[in-house]
Amino acid sequence: MTGRPYAVPVPKGYRIGSWEVREPLASGAFATVYDATRHTADATTRHTADATTGRISDGTSGRGSDGTTGRGSDGGELPRRVALKFLSTGTRTPRQLHHLRDLAEREVQLLRRLHSPRLIRMYDTLTVDDPDHPELDGATVLVLERAEGSLDTLLARTPSPDAGPALLAQICEGLHQLHHAGWVHGDLKPANVLLMADGSARLADFNMAAEMQGTHAYTPAFATPDYTPPELLWPEVDERGTRIRPSADLWAFGVLAHVVLTGAFPLPGATPEARADAATRYAHGREELRLSPALPEAWWDVLRDCLAPTHAERPTDTAALLRRVEEAAGTSRSARLPRLRPRRWRRPVLAAALAAAMVGAVSLAYTAPWESTPAAAAPPTCEKPVVYKDANGSGYMAGHSGTWDFVIKQGDGGSQVRELQCLLRHLHGIEEVGEVDGDFGPLTHGAVVIFQKRAGLDADGVVGPGTWRALREDGDS
Repeated sequence: MTGRPYAVPVPKGYRIGSWEVREPLASGAFATVYDATRHTADATTRHTADATTGRISDGTSGRGSDGTTGRGSDGGELPRRVALKFLSTGTRTPRQLHHLRDLAEREVQLLRRLHSPRLIRMYDTLTVDDPDHPELDGATVLVLERAEGSLDTLLARTPSPDAGPALLAQICEGLHQLHHAGWVHGDLKPANVLLMADGSARLADFNMAAEMQGTHAYTPAFATPDYTPPELLWPEVDERGTRIRPSADLWAFGVLAHVVLTGAFPLPGATPEARADAATRYAHGREELRLSPALPEAWWDVLRDCLAPTHAERPTDTAALLRRVEEAAGTSRSARLPRLRPRRWRRPVLAAALAAAMVGAVSLAYTAPWESTPAAAAPPTCEKPVVYKDANGSGYMAGHSGTWDFVIKQGDGGSQVRELQCLLRHLHGIEEVGEVDGDFGPLTHGAVVIFQKRAGLDADGVVGPGTWRALREDGDS
């Protein structure tokens, strides 16, 4: 296995519990996913690992799943082939461990509690006990239903696939199942939609998922900008995370549907940052939604509703939305879900033993594209900029905008302006910038001049590459 940045390299033929590792499927920053088969009692291999099985309900643990019984920790029948997601427990800072543990808990908690036909299934959780292989010892492993690919890889090969409408109906059905159970996905995008051998779709990658607490849920303070609704591009964050509503998933579904049906995003821009700026202008009434002429007429009203500029204008009844999507797609109706009993809103708590084990991030759907490793332990916020490193060097960021060379000046607006305001106010202490509102007005211009004078730059109030680099300076660049 060379040429790829495997987060957790596992040799082919390695055994964990009932499983024998085969080929790698994908890898992200903190996890690597492998194809695996159930090994037989007389099979031979050079690598064998003991395993313990995580128990979510009471925190106890026991021996790994027995290959002769073919049953997982939930008592269900195990398939012959699965996907094993190996989660690194290597050297991490305390901040990283805390953040990654939270992400891992979210996915395991949801998959243990929900068993819906449009959600990927988790059969078991294992922990490697193999001191002879220190690079693997202590790694946590999720035993997952194996998919054949992802919507992301399908779209890369075939933009606007013929199966697109039917897949969208299944994706919407998955969202309905989640929302009906009181959960928000929080990161719906093509890479997190898995395609099974029969061509059907499953929602996956639930580390951003959150259980509703009244009208809101709380999720970590980052997401994928292209699929993030305008109100969450620069959200208010407290100690519980970012407040999110089910309407955020509907915006993401609207963007995803437009991409699937037309091969293009519904808002203009050549980069995610530019499209996020367009979404902000759209929410403020300064940009119109320009759906592609290639969008089939049956979908126009559905996508307009999902992509309404404010959360209050988007649909609240996902059952009704699902019927509209099925009608637009020309598919048969899905089964009606049973009525739920009223629930007592509380924050579920995982067993301490499992929480300690799940320190590797469950941060990728296992057929997602390769991702580079982020340098920071937690995402930056406006009030707490964090040092990140990319091709431009090491420097502070205060949001998802990675601009180093984009020129902005008075009269401009958008995410770059807001990040500028955050850096001026919260990193450099220039309160004269005024409100952090994403509008480059006279106060922001004056604050830029103040900063440029301090930094020994031309005090023209225009933010170009030199000013960006000085703003982001972390002392080690």
